[in-house]
Amino acid sequence: MRKILAILLAVVLLCGCTDPSAYTPTGNALDEQGMTRPTLVEGKEDQDFSLVYDPAKTLNPYTCADQNNRMIFSLLYQSLFAVNGNYRPEPQLCKSFRVSQDRKSYVFYVHEAEFSDGGILTAGDVAASLEAARQSPVYSGRLYNVEGISITEDGGVQVTLLTPYENLPLLLDIPILKANQVASEFPSGTGPYALENGVAGRWLRLRQDWWCKANLPISAEKISLVTALTAKTIRDKFELGDVGVVCADPSADSYVDFRCDYELWDCENGIFLYLGCRAKSGVFSNEVVRQALTHAIDRSLLVREYYRTFAQAATLPASADSPYYNKALADRYGFDAAIFRQALISQDMLEKNISLLVNSADGRRTRVAQAIAQMLQDCGLKVTVKAVTGTNYTNALKNGQYDLHLGQTMLSPNMDLSAFYSSSGTLNFGGMNDTAIYSLCQDALANSGNYTALHQAVMEDAMLCPVAFLSYAVYVQPGLVEDFAPARDRIFYYTLGKTLDEIRIKE
Repeated sequence: MRKILAILLAVVLLCGCTDPSAYTPTGNALDEQGMTRPTLVEGKEDQDFSLVYDPAKTLNPYTCADQNNRMIFSLLYQSLFAVNGNYRPEPQLCKSFRVSQDRKSYVFYVHEAEFSDGGILTAGDVAASLEAARQSPVYSGRLYNVEGISITEDGGVQVTLLTPYENLPLLLDIPILKANQVASEFPSGTGPYALENGVAGRWLRLRQDWWCKANLPISAEKISLVTALTAKTIRDKFELGDVGVVCADPSADSYVDFRCDYELWDCENGIFLYLGCRAKSGVFSNEVVRQALTHAIDRSLLVREYYRTFAQAATLPASADSPYYNKALADRYGFDAAIFRQALISQDMLEKNISLLVNSADGRRTRVAQAIAQMLQDCGLKVTVKAVTGTNYTNALKNGQYDLHLGQTMLSPNMDLSAFYSSSGTLNFGGMNDTAIYSLCQDALANSGNYTALHQAVMEDAMLCPVAFLSYAVYVQPGLVEDFAPARDRIFYYTLGKTLDEIRIKE
């Protein structure tokens, strides 16, 4: 978790005022013996606490991209590894693993975990799940370097890579399902809750026979799943107390303010906001001007004014929460409009005309583009915001009909930039492909110590100008959760108390 906002608002005559007192989780509480069975939060034993759910969408983690349904997944399913809010992987279903000397082969051995339908987890289930994820729209982007998945003679799951990876576990927070249920709409899982159905709908039931031990942030006996399809309806149900936890997207045009007592967390979602340059001609074909662009962007203002602080300014193409973010390097590329103006003056670029392309289907991003345009105009450029959507936007990107474009993508947990710099990369627009930087991308995947060199090269090339990493807002009914530490794609994050070093087989 990047940070805790720890805000509790009180509503008086429908007008909110902020209580400055902070709510600070105590972290993962373990007893002297290590871990305990799931324990109920005091006073919650008989509570019929609820979560929002869209019944028209599946609960299959490989195909469902619905934000509310995905919030449920960390209660139903487990992964080989879970990634915490600081982008650190921790063992879950993985009992032990080994890595080849060239870092192109990993073998994972799993616990005999029990699925909610009584089946026991096997290596075959893991292999089938990873293969399904590899073909899925949700996870395929992070697994493009996987060459093959197989089962070893000693019962391990071998993942063979096309290029060396230092930290493959960081990408394996992928829910594991039974092999014969990878295409099911409502598959069984090994998590602390089981899905149940009845005349009244669907709900989650706490598994008293759960195979492992952990302190859970939520441990109500029953969690009802209630239908709410719009941001306003979800907000209203929360304010009435019908829903206990809500994950909202402050960057969405549909976002609505909450007007009741709540506890509020910031949870980064991996969405990266950036400016891309077209460098074949025009103002940004000039390297001096292009390198100075980063100084023209007041990222803190954008985060404050347009994302309600539910974003984190970034001058490097990695989350500041990740271990790959070098703050000393990042500080070299911060806001200083005078530097950009001086670059324009020195290169005789004042009053030049440029276009800033943005997808008009995203209203907030369009407003951010307009704010950035004003920043550039204040420095001496003439900027036209080109807001288009659909095929017009796609074609403009592909055909280089812009000087700058404001883009948004979800980076994988290892902050891989290959899609920008590979000649076949899906984010390679405006002539961004660069064999030298792509090689540095591969070096960084093989050894994280190379991320600083990669980021410095990216900023010197200056075809990519980072702006921010966005976050979700997680609203919780006061006092409902304990030791709450929401993480990316894992709102109900919990630890099993193990580390990678403890389970890695040394050879």
